[in-house]
Amino acid sequence: MDLDAYAAAHQAEWDRLEVLVGRRGRLGGAEADELVTLYQRVATHLSVVRSTAPDAVLVGRLSTLVARARSAVTGAHTPAWRDVTRFFTVSFPAALYRCAPWWLTTAVVFFAVCWGIGWWVATHPEVQAALVPPAAVQQLVDHDFADYYSSAPAAEFAFGVWTNNAWIAAGSLALGVFLGAPVLYVLFQNAANVGLTGGLMVANDRADVFFGLIMPHGLLEITAVLVAGGAGLRLGWTVVSPGPRTRLRALAETGRETVGMALGLAVVLLVSGVIEAFVTPSGLPTWSRIGIGVLAEVAFLSYALLLGGRMARAGETGDMALEDRGDLVPTSA
Repeated sequence: MDLDAYAAAHQAEWDRLEVLVGRRGRLGGAEADELVTLYQRVATHLSVVRSTAPDAVLVGRLSTLVARARSAVTGAHTPAWRDVTRFFTVSFPAALYRCAPWWLTTAVVFFAVCWGIGWWVATHPEVQAALVPPAAVQQLVDHDFADYYSSAPAAEFAFGVWTNNAWIAAGSLALGVFLGAPVLYVLFQNAANVGLTGGLMVANDRADVFFGLIMPHGLLEITAVLVAGGAGLRLGWTVVSPGPRTRLRALAETGRETVGMALGLAVVLLVSGVIEAFVTPSGLPTWSRIGIGVLAEVAFLSYALLLGGRMARAGETGDMALEDRGDLVPTSA
């Protein structure tokens, strides 16, 4: 093949492609189509030159041109750190805010159940005796409840607590698709455990120990579990009542918001796990340990309701970016 003749025959196309690549972002519809067509042609030219008359200078020029054109056609990938930053500053808080009616309502019912069971156990000795043997109660209130928080090295304990709670939260989020029934079971089981333990501790004059140990980490930890539960219930209700959207589309959109929250809640639970491992069993005064828990809780609620509200009012839904979603096929009603 006569390389000079081949280059002369296609030089105009190469020059035109270089012009279009240099104007990326300012192309009209016809020019964008031309860019794609020329990119495909020049990629073929590069292949021909490489296989029949390899010339280092020409191959280098065409390779650079094809690479630039490919970037212009496909678009540059957003760096991963930008995706992560956007998730935690836009998507996650927006999802928390949009789901707030569900998890705030869940919180009211949850704590009402906790208080009801705790009051019932604390004021009825016969209930205590029927549920737990007296020896086991004494072991719990005198040793087991407080010793639990120092039962393993802090780092190991934090990791164990985090993974367990993260699984509970993820399960509550994902199982919501089954009309929310499994989520209600998980929430009731947790409320019953908190109420039973609290009732036994209060009945044996250990209320200060109970609240002094559970509040530093429990405020944030329980809130994260309640957010997961509320989001799971919302997903279940979407199956029942999708609103003006088709059921499949509603489930897809709400499902993406819900599953995306699992990552954010895992980070929240990591924070509560660190507090539980390093602050709860520490030698700090009780007021100081509880104060740390209150600060963490206030920070999360501010993040969810203030920042989340601002993002929601700006039109964010907590769903993935538009360009990352699947295309919708037009359908008639």
